[in-house]
Amino acid sequence: MKLIIAAFVVIALAQGSLAADATTELEAISQKFEEIKNKMTEELTKLINTQDLSSQAQAFLEQQRNQFEPMVTQVQEQMRAAAASMQEQIEPMATNIQTQMQPMVQKFQEQMEAILRQLTEQAKALTN
Repeated sequence: MKLIIAAFVVIALAQGSLAADATTELEAISQKFEEIKNKMTEELTKLINTQDLSSQAQAFLEQQRNQFEPMVTQVQEQMRAAAASMQEQIEPMATNIQTQMQPMVQKFQEQMEAILRQLTEQAKALTN
């Protein structure tokens, strides 16, 4: 019985961990792309401030931004699709395990309540 409860807890933690990992990876990738974009902007801004190439630099910046944004969007969409796919696969398993575990958990709870009632009755008997 303890082994089954431990297995249920491990599976529930794994499900949460997988979903959290996918979300964390998506956030990390998005953050990296944002950092790259900010670094490019910063470097080009320095170039613009130090040289008289402002129109060329601005055109370059726009061109790079236009090339970069579709790639970021595509990666984000792929990560969302992967996370959704993982969730679709794990959710039925978790539901099935929860359905199987519910009677065992209920029985365990009833047994614990019975033990608690018995201990309470014994404690009352000792105090009287």
